[in-house]
Amino acid sequence: MAIIGGGITGLTAAFRLQQRGIPAVLFEAADRVGGVIQTVREGGYLAECGPNTILETSPLIGELVAALGLEERRIDTSDSAENRYIVRNNRPVKLPASPLGFFASPLFSCRAKARLLAEPFIRRAPADEEESLAKFVRRRIGREFLDFAINPFVAGVYAGSPETLSVREAFPKLHALEQRYGSLILGQLLGARERKRSGSVSKQNAPKFSFDHGLATLTTALGQRLKEQIRTGQAIREITRRDNAWSLGQAEDFSAVLLALPAFRLAELQLTCDSNRVSLSELGGIQYAPVASVVLGFRREDVAHPLDGFGALNPEVEQLNSLGTIFSSSLFPGRAPLGQVLLTSYIGGLRAPQLVTKNPDEICELVMEDLRIVLGVKGEPTYRHVFVHRRAIPQYDVGFGRFKAFMNETEQRAGGLFFAGHCRDGVSLTDSIVSGRKAAEKIAHNLKMEIE
Repeated sequence: MAIIGGGITGLTAAFRLQQRGIPAVLFEAADRVGGVIQTVREGGYLAECGPNTILETSPLIGELVAALGLEERRIDTSDSAENRYIVRNNRPVKLPASPLGFFASPLFSCRAKARLLAEPFIRRAPADEEESLAKFVRRRIGREFLDFAINPFVAGVYAGSPETLSVREAFPKLHALEQRYGSLILGQLLGARERKRSGSVSKQNAPKFSFDHGLATLTTALGQRLKEQIRTGQAIREITRRDNAWSLGQAEDFSAVLLALPAFRLAELQLTCDSNRVSLSELGGIQYAPVASVVLGFRREDVAHPLDGFGALNPEVEQLNSLGTIFSSSLFPGRAPLGQVLLTSYIGGLRAPQLVTKNPDEICELVMEDLRIVLGVKGEPTYRHVFVHRRAIPQYDVGFGRFKAFMNETEQRAGGLFFAGHCRDGVSLTDSIVSGRKAAEKIAHNLKMEIE
């Protein structure tokens, strides 16, 4: 079979098929596999151009690491990295980690805290109603939580806006909590038992990790295992099915095809099934947020903040340039030379998409303005690396369900064609890995049924 797309989803799917004894050829348009996962090592610094950590919310993640023999190279985040900060009045305020801490926290006003106590008594929305995340949060827990908890969190995950994201599609577990328990607070407490039985872990409590040489360790290992099956520098633009065989314009035909591409690439594909043209242009309607990753090194004495946590998120109401900053050298050892620290900031998103069009020096200066205010940074960076993603993260906006339905219908119409990846199964790195694994299992089952 063929896999189109050599990001983490396609690599995971190909590796799982290899484990199951099913030969697969992976086609990647770029000259390297790994997609947005890219690690740069320079002058003692280690910069991640895309995601910084893997969230182990599923046992499938640990299985993949073990199968690749990477357990000894895995590095978990330090205990202090559990601290998270939200900026309020230009100051980073520690996010409370317990109910008692919440009521003592200066992050939220007394009025907001009192409003939260009413949450269990708010009626659930009709099951068939699709709300934006902002409407959902205002209705259940109030405006202040939207501004200083949800808005910055959404910026950190989607680089998007809670006003447009669908709570049902972008945060399905949140939607399910309300529908099942009638309350987020009660659902969080009662749902813990179900997560324990299923082996899954909430994102809040899931272990976060990377590897000694960064996240590219994972994609490099996958690439080495699949070396003979990978064809880089091959952009597939047309796929055709005739007589139950798939052609990609190559010499050989394939029994099935997995599309592990971003939505805007899927929309460009020419798909023909038994002489009937099937347009995928609808998927071009999925909006992507542009993001620039700005990695800066500093002398430790030039940063006033203790950097005792994962990072700090910037609410939109604070009117800062950037979306937030990860304290990279506090998460894992070996990210900066002795006496130095490394900070990774993100800028742009749907909040300010025009900022990613600026040149690298201008982008760095915008981030520096924020770091001086929020973290007390002085002096100039000792290291800098800017990586721009013009179309970084798909937005699961209100109405997104039609795109998922379209992919499901296309799979049914075009037997032997499968979709996987962040434009269907979730935007996190973990979601993409799980999507690739599940797609491989689905394909293996499908091929077995055809043989029988």
